[in-house]
Amino acid sequence: MRFYFSLITLFFFFSAFAQQEVVEKKVVDSLYREDQFYLNFTFNNLQKKPDGLNQNKFSPGIAFGFLRDMPINKSRTVSIAAGLGYSLNIFNENMYQSQSVVTSSSYNYEILSQDIYYKRNRFTQHFMDLPIEFRWRSSTPDSHRFWRIYTGFKWSYLIGDRYKFVNDVQTKVYKSNNDLNKFQYGCYMAAGWNTWNFYAYYGLSSIYKSAKINGEDIKMTTFNLGLQFYIL
Repeated sequence: MRFYFSLITLFFFFSAFAQQEVVEKKVVDSLYREDQFYLNFTFNNLQKKPDGLNQNKFSPGIAFGFLRDMPINKSRTVSIAAGLGYSLNIFNENMYQSQSVVTSSSYNYEILSQDIYYKRNRFTQHFMDLPIEFRWRSSTPDSHRFWRIYTGFKWSYLIGDRYKFVNDVQTKVYKSNNDLNKFQYGCYMAAGWNTWNFYAYYGLSSIYKSAKINGEDIKMTTFNLGLQFYIL
């Protein structure tokens, strides 16, 4: 009886030990990747503005997408990531847009004076994004809580745009402006701890490709500041 009892005890001991090893192997993955979904919220600040142009309300932005992680060192704290995403930029400012009397596919632009009343003067852009970034983080195989500094370059393709002006007399809505630059690009950085990360993007290409105001080219770019969140 003692013999059988000893066998049963040894059986449960080795079973428990084996199960513990399996659990540990499942938890600790030395070949982990930081493949992540990302989401950011930003304030969009226009740069290189024409004289008199002001952003008179909060101009928000939102972006989300997925990044594929490709570690390049043994400890997997350095990597390159590439992905695909979507972004929305909204600008509330005092530059008025109207269709040309010559052709409906071209537009005129002017700065609205403070004496002109309007409820809304908003310009919206929708993009498909291709981000590529260089990553450093203090991650380990058994912890997803770490410091990170991710710097990258983003190409964006304009898939939709909309301008809306509203006052007490009329509402004007224009879409698919041919003066806009379809391809845009810029550099960015995300840095922080765990889920919370500071995010900054600086556009290197102009929002407009052929628009003029007072006879001068509109060369505005955007500088976006906000927070970025990563979700495994």
